[in-house]
Amino acid sequence: MASPSGRANSTSSPGGQSSAAIILGRQYKQMQTDKDIPGISCGLADGDNIFDWVIMLMLDEEQDSLYGGGCFRARLKFPPTYPHLPPTMKFETPIFHPNVYENGEVCISILHPPEDDKYGYEQASERWSPVQTPETILLSVISMLGSPNDESPANIEAGKLWRNDKKEFRKRVRKCVRDSQESAWD
Repeated sequence: MASPSGRANSTSSPGGQSSAAIILGRQYKQMQTDKDIPGISCGLADGDNIFDWVIMLMLDEEQDSLYGGGCFRARLKFPPTYPHLPPTMKFETPIFHPNVYENGEVCISILHPPEDDKYGYEQASERWSPVQTPETILLSVISMLGSPNDESPANIEAGKLWRNDKKEFRKRVRKCVRDSQESAWD
């Protein structure tokens, strides 16, 4: 937004002037300049909508022995009430994991709304809190990839294989990684 002098307003943010847009604009700029988070790249999905991010997770073998070498594209969609409510995250690159639904939606505690868990499975401290950031979300998802939670899997087949047939699980994951490498830059 231009000031009367014609110069850009330093608080302007792609997507508007709502407090959520301003916060996301700052966090987006931080992610663009932060060199301490290797393997994570982000951009805006349509160029000016700060509420819709495209993420690329490029995992190396040291980060994750299962998904290492994979290049997984995902979307983070933030609600207008951010940071009070969490974004949703959905992998666009097919990924086989107990905590990722077959449609790509990520099921992880920190992306669940900050309310009591009606099933009594999660503690409030494990769920979304406004102190979370896109960076903490992505780091949690990377951690989740290497340490699946099979107690209540989003992908039941992946959960069963993780528990009962690690060799077959690993085989399916490695195929997923190879496929992600082939389609990473399409």
